[in-house]
Amino acid sequence: MRNLSQEEIREALKAPVFHSIGAVADAMGVECYLIGGYVRDLFLERPSKDIDVVVVGSGIEVATALVNELGKGAHLSVFRNFGTAQVKWHGMEVEFVGARRESYQRDSRKPIVEDGTLQDDLERRDFTVNAMGVCLNAERFGELIDPFYGQEDMEDRIIRTPLDPDITFSDDPLRMMRCIRFATQLNFRIDEETFDALSRNRERISIISGERIIDEINKIMLSPTPSMGFVEMERCGLLDIVFPELAALNVKETHNGKSHKNIFYHTLEVLDNVAKVSDNLWLRWAALLHDIGKPKTKVFSPTQGWTFHNHNFIGARMVPGIFRRMKLPMDERMKYVQKLVDLHMRPIAISDDEVTDSAVRRLLFDAGDDIDDLMALCEADITSRNEQKKQRFRDNFLLVRQKLVDLEERDRIRNFQPPVSGEEIMATFGLTPCREVGTIKTAIKDAILDGKIPNEHDAAYNFMLKKAAQIGLTPIK
Repeated sequence: MRNLSQEEIREALKAPVFHSIGAVADAMGVECYLIGGYVRDLFLERPSKDIDVVVVGSGIEVATALVNELGKGAHLSVFRNFGTAQVKWHGMEVEFVGARRESYQRDSRKPIVEDGTLQDDLERRDFTVNAMGVCLNAERFGELIDPFYGQEDMEDRIIRTPLDPDITFSDDPLRMMRCIRFATQLNFRIDEETFDALSRNRERISIISGERIIDEINKIMLSPTPSMGFVEMERCGLLDIVFPELAALNVKETHNGKSHKNIFYHTLEVLDNVAKVSDNLWLRWAALLHDIGKPKTKVFSPTQGWTFHNHNFIGARMVPGIFRRMKLPMDERMKYVQKLVDLHMRPIAISDDEVTDSAVRRLLFDAGDDIDDLMALCEADITSRNEQKKQRFRDNFLLVRQKLVDLEERDRIRNFQPPVSGEEIMATFGLTPCREVGTIKTAIKDAILDGKIPNEHDAAYNFMLKKAAQIGLTPIK
């Protein structure tokens, strides 16, 4: 965070397009201001692509005049229904809108819009850090307009609404998700009064579409420390509404003096561990969902204590339903998450026992090209407070990783294709598609994965002849 003087702001806005906007506005006799995220990010020294300009007058007219001023290479798009326009020029995109005031009806987040002053326009902004403007008119170029002390809130690292937060969140409930998202992305804390309003208005989120909610959740997921957002959602009660399966993990039961760990906070620790090593959104989703099946599989046994048998299998079965309800993509990305949730116990089980070639081959066969992501997830899942136990897992994981490299180099198991195809089996024995063909193919695959034969055609062919003889098949001549 930097405190910028007007001269420093002028220097930061040295790109010609900003002066061109001011010159066009001056020629038309209207005020214009750079607004919102771009201004915020100037102070936070963050890169920003969101260039938004508010005109006290017609934003469309200023945008049209700007395109004429810029000439070749400038492109104008007008959205009259929304009273906005966009100018693209040399890789930059600038959004123009007229200053406006808004009012809302309770059953909709779509505002009733009227022309307004700059003060009206800043008041309708979601948070004080986004309610600052910088004048682009030549005489006042670089002057900061900050009626709600957004600069001070940035210094104090606070997210706060410009006006009454109950009105802000009730008018547009998506702002509740944006509040938590900004706090997570910027590593800010939410002002106490603002947070209390999140709790009071949480039920209003029901009028927001799933697509808008998941867009905010994905931005939280891609933040440096995504756990912050989910903790805040849980604290204010939003998590129960937008993601009940995750909220259900926030329990810790004790029976006969034996407790299990809080699965919610363990899950968030795993998520943060993954976030330290990967920006892959879907690997982060696999981390968030890896233990999602535990509440349905939790059992207490006097001899074993708390167990969660098959929670990976149950969790994998839950993934499609979660993705569908939350408007996440029902394609290969969902299948990738489902696979990692299903397989996430395998490397841990292997590393806890003797690391056999056969077990590692089968892991490589089942994981395919996703093996590296699976290993990253499983290493992130080591969250024991027992440092000796944690180090033992890490050492064994190194053995598993080395075995994966050695066996892949030697046996070529990743994305395994049988060296003897079903077509060759049918041609050899004069068969049409039938159970026997599947039996032979499975036997060849298992023999290769168990190390009984090498992953080579001749060895597999000879093995096929022996297996076929056992089930009464002979080659045709």
